[in-house]
Amino acid sequence: MAAAPGNAHAPSGMRVMYWVWLWLLALTLFEVFLAYERVPLHIMLICLLGMSVVKAALIVAYFMHLKFERLNLVLTLIPAMVCTILLLNVFFPDSIRLGQMAIYR
Repeated sequence: MAAAPGNAHAPSGMRVMYWVWLWLLALTLFEVFLAYERVPLHIMLICLLGMSVVKAALIVAYFMHLKFERLNLVLTLIPAMVCTILLLNVFFPDSIRLGQMAIYR
């Protein structure tokens, strides 16, 4: 199946979408499996965070079609992600402090 001459996106058939969906399903099932196994907490958290990043990359690349976009558009998302992570680092200690204050009341 050839792409139309004016089409900006590369041809992506349903076969690719099914493979991505199957990988997302497999990663999700493995995450659920890890939740029921007796794995040390730090190892489980590292595995879960790593698989979540892989799942997010698959979703952004294929289902949000950013794999086929220009590099400039993709690079605009990186500063927003860094800013969000920095803001989370600012607010997390305050939320922990407020949670501890509620315990002692």
